Amino acid sequence: MRVIPGAVLGWDMGAVLALAQALGVSTLIAAELLPEIEAVMVRKLNEQIGENHG
Repeated sequence: MRVIPGAVLGWDMGAVLALAQALGVSTLIAAELLPEIEAVMVRKLNEQIGENHG
């Protein structure tokens, strides 16, 4: 993950795609689907961080 103090910015997509390839998952499919999943994950984690520091 890419993070800064107090916030999550996103995933390291290079690492994500390398992991997908190593697991035998189509990198094309991963590249299409994961950005939307990443956006939800980032939003939810940052909401939780905000609640814990708020």
